[in-house]
Amino acid sequence: MAHLLGGESLTVHFASRTVLDSLTLGLEDGDRIGMVGRNGDGKSTLMRLLAGRQSPDSGRVAARRGLNVGYLDQSDVLDGDSTVGAAIVGERAHDQSAQHQWAANPKVREVMGGLVSEVDWEAKVSSLSGGQKRRVALAKLLIGEHEVIMLDEPTNHLDVEGVAWLAEHLKTRWRANEGAFLVVTHDRWFLDEVCNRTWEVHDATVDAFDGGYAAYVLARAERDRMASVVENKRVQLVKKELAWLRRGAPARTAKPKFRIEAANQLIADVPLARDTVALNKLATARLGKDVLDLENVSLRLGESTLFDKLTLRLAPGERLGIVGVNGAGKTSLLRLLNGQLAPDSGRLKRGKTVQTALLSQEVTELDEVSELRVLEVIEAEKRVVSIGGREVTAGQLVEQLGFSKDKQWTPVRELSGGERRRLQLLRLLVGEPNVLMLDEPTNDLDTDTLAAVEDLLDGWPGTLVVVSHDRYLLERVTDRQMALLGDAKLRDLPGGVDQYLELRHGMEAAVASAPQAVSSQGASEADLRQARKDVNRIERQLAKLTQQEERVHQQMEEASMSGDFDQLGQLNASLRELQQEKENLELEWLEAAEVLG
Repeated sequence: MAHLLGGESLTVHFASRTVLDSLTLGLEDGDRIGMVGRNGDGKSTLMRLLAGRQSPDSGRVAARRGLNVGYLDQSDVLDGDSTVGAAIVGERAHDQSAQHQWAANPKVREVMGGLVSEVDWEAKVSSLSGGQKRRVALAKLLIGEHEVIMLDEPTNHLDVEGVAWLAEHLKTRWRANEGAFLVVTHDRWFLDEVCNRTWEVHDATVDAFDGGYAAYVLARAERDRMASVVENKRVQLVKKELAWLRRGAPARTAKPKFRIEAANQLIADVPLARDTVALNKLATARLGKDVLDLENVSLRLGESTLFDKLTLRLAPGERLGIVGVNGAGKTSLLRLLNGQLAPDSGRLKRGKTVQTALLSQEVTELDEVSELRVLEVIEAEKRVVSIGGREVTAGQLVEQLGFSKDKQWTPVRELSGGERRRLQLLRLLVGEPNVLMLDEPTNDLDTDTLAAVEDLLDGWPGTLVVVSHDRYLLERVTDRQMALLGDAKLRDLPGGVDQYLELRHGMEAAVASAPQAVSSQGASEADLRQARKDVNRIERQLAKLTQQEERVHQQMEEASMSGDFDQLGQLNASLRELQQEKENLELEWLEAAEVLG
């Protein structure tokens, strides 16, 4: 493989701290490298050095003559006064001949279609949402002919579909032994999906590992075991996460990314991430039978109908993950469950012993304690808290989520975004709620901190609802996923996030083909009558299936309580059949609805 670029003896100091110390490394053709490490350890600094955006205090960066390097900054660097078109292609945005050239280029068509097809070409950049700005910045970079691409947190503000599209694009952008990219991201699914090497940045140096995130987790655990530090807290988290990677995600474990024999030997004595039966018993004891039920809830926001006669029943100890398109109402759903938002119709039924807590995206709740120190904030709530049946002091709890003894005395006003999110989560947990709701909890957190958060949630006995675009987190901490598809409905995803992506692709294909179908056939009055009959019939069938689903869920809860796992397995199979039948009917409904316009 040909050498593309590299750094020799790179050293960077920040104030009195050495961020990078005499590093020598490089990128070759075919490298697909993911960088991981704690926030502040130098990942972005190293990327800027290699991209030529920053100079080292000592050492040098050398690149192959004429090498074209594309770089995506972590922050928003677009001109807010520019239009979307001008931001992506500059002055050529309104050049008709140039536009024909783009349309003839399949790579450009793919990028534009995958990232900005729904963004107004004439809109001002300043009017866009965070996710739309990220898509525009990515499109600007990816339509270029770069031999090396460097991406600093490219998945920030992207939804599940955007992350999946970017992963597929990077996997197919070059041939296997051509081009290279370097990516910094906390999205562990993305790292595992696109990378063939991993760089861990820590203590002013870089350790290189072959393979993606799963391979890195195993190699790091083996490295630490050989160094006789198996018993320290960090290794226990790594081993626990590895156990889940091997046992809990069939799609991932099927990939031969690391030696299965070594993995089995390493995790032979590691228990399952969660004892679901024991946690459900604890949750039922704390909550009783009734938790939170949304019954026939409808909600409008401006001109949009977010929910139309939506019903959702949360069981004691349920761990539910929510995915959905932007603007479909994920945050509004959490606010409804938390009692912060009243529906236009329908009702929220709340169990007598239910105590909810909601981690918001903005974490503005900490503004009122900005002058207090980290430990003082937690101790003001409670000095000792019970987690997973054991008592933990406030100091131990904050240390578990990455606040060192020195950091515990930092004023809240000086914390970074990720540190504020960690602190507010701890603040909620020490209040010992029995229903915990998390709105995009992975924002600004590094991979080690995410593992620590997941470890903490493993022993938390209550009902958990998580809204996130991070599919690794959803698979890791929830047992059931549901989707808001933008049609005012909420549907089960027995196939997880992969099923959600398939449904979204199916809906987009149906919308794209609908105009041709109507124009070519011209819906007659007879067609319209039949479509109306089909819609009414399908809606009646769907209502019956929903009732059957609710009965099966109730029977599964009873079987779980009694420990009848044979019955639980049979009920789970019945549930999947019902959900498959619903999926088929929903596709029929979409076809009939398209005829009606």
